[in-house]
Amino acid sequence: MKLIRPIRPDDLDALVHMAQTAGAGFTSLPPDKDFLAKKIALSVQSFDTDVKTAGHERYMFVLEDSNTGEVGGCCAIEAACGLDEPFYNYHVGVTVHANRELGVYNRIPTLHLSNDYTATSVLCSLYLRPEFRSGGAGRLLSKCRFLFMGNFPARFSEKVIAEMRGVSDEKGQSPFWEGLGRHFFSIDYEAAEHIVGMGNKAFIAELMPPHPIYSVLLPPEAQAVMGRVHPQTAPALHLLEQEGFRYQNYVDIFDGGPTVEAPIMDIRSIRKSQLLPCQITDASSGNTHLIANDRLHGFRCALAQLTPGENSVSISAELAQALGVQARESVRVVAL
Repeated sequence: MKLIRPIRPDDLDALVHMAQTAGAGFTSLPPDKDFLAKKIALSVQSFDTDVKTAGHERYMFVLEDSNTGEVGGCCAIEAACGLDEPFYNYHVGVTVHANRELGVYNRIPTLHLSNDYTATSVLCSLYLRPEFRSGGAGRLLSKCRFLFMGNFPARFSEKVIAEMRGVSDEKGQSPFWEGLGRHFFSIDYEAAEHIVGMGNKAFIAELMPPHPIYSVLLPPEAQAVMGRVHPQTAPALHLLEQEGFRYQNYVDIFDGGPTVEAPIMDIRSIRKSQLLPCQITDASSGNTHLIANDRLHGFRCALAQLTPGENSVSISAELAQALGVQARESVRVVAL
């Protein structure tokens, strides 16, 4: 059984391996062992913190094969971004140049350096190893976070965003970066992403132009990838769109990838989930559901074939053991 649980310190080697194999664009988890150890420590601390409102917490989860103990993926939620350092992106606005006498009217997309998403919650660090990409593991890894947020909404902001990986080639080169960022940073795309991933964001404000940038002045290759996702990220974007996330004209300042957003209580898996007492039976059947216990430290989430009733849901003994629940304890379920 594939199971979601909070990350532990002994998952460090598995996390380093995933960071090393994820490739360019996996900004939030650079392949640095000491840095990733600190990420794990922050997650452990976040689960132990008594939270009244969203702050510096960062909750990280792994996907584990319960039969072998092998870790096959990771994901995380940053409770509120930009509280210590500015959280940057480009807002794609429109500038109109018109002259009635000449009969000229031009609407020109314009990039504005923005901190508009400050203090929003961020879905991040989603990665699934290729050998685990079957049997609904991608859906489980992406959507488990919503059941956790549904259990503990006070720990998160009213708006949730996700920065999607932008287009880059097999060599890790980004057309958007080559057309814009390189002119101001004079370093390779992967080097810039690594610096940001390590938490050194001040150089963005120091080196990026503060004035609006007309996108028509960028090379055609850079214009073509604005707001587009990397082909490997398209399935993750589709899952978020199913949950109600929408692109609202914000893109990453490095690779031009889109940022999508949704109000937390409008996210489908939160809005439609039910908190029900469970009954343990010999077997369970029905449609595919996401199911999680309602615990903080011992959070567990899995996929299962279920038929929830109005007042309870029947689950198998195997699933109950995996979730760590007993009869009549509450579980949160939502149909996929």
